[in-house]
Amino acid sequence: MDWVAQAESLLYDGEVIEADVRLDRGGVVVTSHRVLVFTPDREGSNYRQVDRPNVEGVDVTTSGDWTFLELGVKALVVGVVLVAAGMTVSLDGLVGTVSLDSGGAASAVGISGMVGLLQTMLTLLAQLDDLMRLFGGLALAVAAVVLGVYLWSRDRLLVVRVAGDDDIELTAPEDESVVERIEAAIVPEAAPADAGHTGKQPPEDPLP
Repeated sequence: MDWVAQAESLLYDGEVIEADVRLDRGGVVVTSHRVLVFTPDREGSNYRQVDRPNVEGVDVTTSGDWTFLELGVKALVVGVVLVAAGMTVSLDGLVGTVSLDSGGAASAVGISGMVGLLQTMLTLLAQLDDLMRLFGGLALAVAAVVLGVYLWSRDRLLVVRVAGDDDIELTAPEDESVVERIEAAIVPEAAPADAGHTGKQPPEDPLP
């Protein structure tokens, strides 16, 4: 049901509609007393009403799933650190030439198994910088995908700012002039001070 078109059925006695704007499946209706906001495409209730003095204004903003942003930033940091460490430190040059002979004296005392294990550890350590670059590159690839998903999930939102309560979010229109129409209808221009004052001083009482 198009409640924006049927908003008259929600009016109080003496209340009149001053402006109405349709936004996707919902919309905003500004009356002489209230702002009626219909949000069937958003989570929560489909309708909220706010007394006009409690409406502070209208903004357009963007919103996305912060979980993707947080995960993407973490993956980006890890990737940069690993790649930088792998490019800076050359462990192959430090331990690659070290060789533990598992024969000879080691065999004589029966520790050839331990020496072989140490040699394996040194070989893996020599490849650690390559592994850091590899996993760093994978982390950067994950960051690129996750951040791309975050950018894809972002929405432009029209936010009605409410004093003392949660703001109301709607899908923002492409036409920026629509936002200006809504705000102009909600927040009337201030009447000029002393509108009835002509600027002339009243005549002074004549001297007796």
